Amino acid sequence: MAFTLQIGDKAPEFNLIASDGIRYKLSDFKSSKLLVVFFTCNHCPYVIGSDEDTRAIADKYIPNGVEFIGINSNSPTTYQEDDYQHMVSRMEENDFPWVYLYDETQEVAINYGALRTPHFYLFNENRELIYTGRAVDNPKDTSKVTVRDLERAIDEYLAGKEISVPLTNPIGCNVKWDGKDKHWMPADSCDLI
Repeated sequence: MAFTLQIGDKAPEFNLIASDGIRYKLSDFKSSKLLVVFFTCNHCPYVIGSDEDTRAIADKYIPNGVEFIGINSNSPTTYQEDDYQHMVSRMEENDFPWVYLYDETQEVAINYGALRTPHFYLFNENRELIYTGRAVDNPKDTSKVTVRDLERAIDEYLAGKEISVPLTNPIGCNVKWDGKDKHWMPADSCDLI
């Protein structure tokens, strides 16, 4: 079995608390035409660098029935600012247009095969994976973006076309695994920043 979800795979279930104090399950988003699930956090420079670009993408497509869910799976023992309280503060300060969920056990990140922050998964109305990878080709400095992979995939799907590039490599810091005992994970790129 592959570590990360493959095109056509069903979205794994979850039941997680959000920064608003409410618990959400996958079924709570069943009315949306498309669902974007992305693994994110509070501290990563690639996330922070692309926050406003991700907001613009969400604002562009939410009126078309596309819903966005951010999930923070990072261990706060690696970066304390990735804890739940910092998630609450971050959403209060930024008012992002997505639900921000806390994957404290990291089980959801493992089920989805999240590799980096940010890492995007696009699911159709049957919650089958139709695109995964990066949103843009330069999330750390969006002024240098030349390719908008997530938007292309959404546009193609909404136009009834086949997704021309369903898989890209996510660009960002590796998910921070608790205790770093997941020896099968890639080396930690954020330590190099």
